[in-house]
Amino acid sequence: MKLLAPFLAVLLAATPVVAPSAPLAAPAAPATPSADHVFADAEAKATKEQKVIFIHFGASWCVWCNRLEQFLARPEIQPVFEKYFVAVKLVVQEDAKNKALGNPGGDVYLKQAGGPDGLPFSAFLDAKGALIVNSKNKGSNIGYPNNPDEIKWFLEMVKKAAPNITPGDLGIIEKVLKSPSTP
Repeated sequence: MKLLAPFLAVLLAATPVVAPSAPLAAPAAPATPSADHVFADAEAKATKEQKVIFIHFGASWCVWCNRLEQFLARPEIQPVFEKYFVAVKLVVQEDAKNKALGNPGGDVYLKQAGGPDGLPFSAFLDAKGALIVNSKNKGSNIGYPNNPDEIKWFLEMVKKAAPNITPGDLGIIEKVLKSPSTP
């Protein structure tokens, strides 16, 4: 044991002292893509697939915007929209605490589409970005199509944007919008 003590003392003295390392910083959250980037991707896809762009504008605080998102994600609606449209969402008009969620430049696209006139605001555009129709009916934005007049206008928008839509596909959209459980 007497021989072991000096050996341990030398070993400990020779061991470098290392300060505990600082915890690794979490990777930075990816920046919200610019509206230009999102829209360029949508135009490229719409051109390649020969589809129309359905652009909708919303914000995290907007209850009706969230309802529109839920509607578009429904299992009976999503395949219908994907058949005819390239759907794009741009986040605009965020409050100060959620400003980082917004797509930089989104307000420019909102204005080009005929807004702002309340959220959600939506429009159908050709593959080059030219307006076909927007959610203004008789000068007012319908927002999320919730009442019979708004539903009627939304269906008219869809027909103008996709004149080749089948009656069955249009009927699915109408049935879901008129359903009391939507969404």
